[in-house]
Formats: sequence, structure tokens, C-alpha cells
Amino acid sequence: MAKNFAEIAFTPEVRKLQEKMGSRASYARMERDTWQDGLTESEAEFISQRDSFYMASIGENGFPYIQHRGGPKGFIKVLDAKNLGFIDFKGNMQFITVGNLATNNNVSLIMVDYPAKTRLKIYARARIAELKDELQLFKLLDLENYKFRPERMMVLQVEAYDWNCPKHITTRYTEGEIMELFANQMNRIDELQNQIAELKLKLKS
Repeated sequence: MAKNFAEIAFTPEVRKLQEKMGSRASYARMERDTWQDGLTESEAEFISQRDSFYMASIGENGFPYIQHRGGPKGFIKVLDAKNLGFIDFKGNMQFITVGNLATNNNVSLIMVDYPAKTRLKIYARARIAELKDELQLFKLLDLENYKFRPERMMVLQVEAYDWNCPKHITTRYTEGEIMELFANQMNRIDELQNQIAELKLKLKS
């Protein structure tokens, strides 16, 4: 856990509860001894492999709103050690997240690798980037071989992050991951089916 993550997440009330429940001493040591200034190669690689994540924003009424974001693997891109970016696809036109960002640009993300039972939590400040105003950014974020209608772009300035424990993450696989896992078996089945077909032809002749 990075110290800067604790500075944001561990508010006075959170620290009081940690003290009460007996976990404060160990977290205090982590806060004192750990600091990360920006994403490392490990986080960048993890983010580049994601095909979805969840992002929370805060409404004017104080209620949080959590939105699922998805796309092809790598649709959210690491621009540098402190910035992420992605294209905001046209959706149901509720504009809740975008509206929330107009008054409070603090967001929180959680990204999960279900097969590896790994998750990354990120605090960031979000910025809306209009397509017509930042063409170079769009070129960096554009996606090949994926059908979508862009509405805008979002740039996330990473303030802090933390790797979460794997406990209670249920292992799940996408269709593509399953096909990859069973590729050798499927090839072997095709090979055997071809051999059977050849033998049947020989028996008929």
C-alpha cells in the first residue's frame, strides 16, 4: 500500500475505527515506510490488459455513482506514469458521471483481473477532453478493429493507488480466455475428427 493512498483513504474517522479494531499500528507502519510517486511498470502492464473497470464519481447531492466502463482489452491507456486516458463511448445518454465531474472531479477506480484474482484501486482527478479540441490525444486513444461512437475523452490524473488482497475474488474467465485455455484441446479434437473422417472413407472404399 502506498503512503499517498493512505493519506487519501484513511480519514480521521477511518483511523479512529482502525484504532478501535486493532489494525491501526500495522497500517501506520505501512504509511510511514511506503511511498510511490506514479505508476510503475507493474501497474502499467496490469492496466494495459484490462477490458473493463468500475469508476465512482460524486454527485452534487453527496451520493456516489458507480459506472462500469468496458471495451476491448487495452481501451484504457497509460499515457505516462501519472495519467490514464480513454475514449468515452456513446451510451444511454444519462450523463451522470460527466455531470458529476462538472462539480467534483475526484474519482475512484477499481480494476480486477478475475483469473489471477488481483485488483488495483486508484484515486484520480478526472478531466473531460473534447474530441474537437484534442485531436492528438484522440489519436493516442483511438482503437483499431472496434466499432464505437466517441462522445468525448477522459484523462485521469492518478493521485494514488493500492493493490488489494485477492481474498473473496471469484475466479471468472471471458469467452476469449476460455478459448485460449482450450486451444490445444480443440486443435487435437479437430485433428482426431479429421483422422476419423479419413478412416471412414477408407472403409467405404
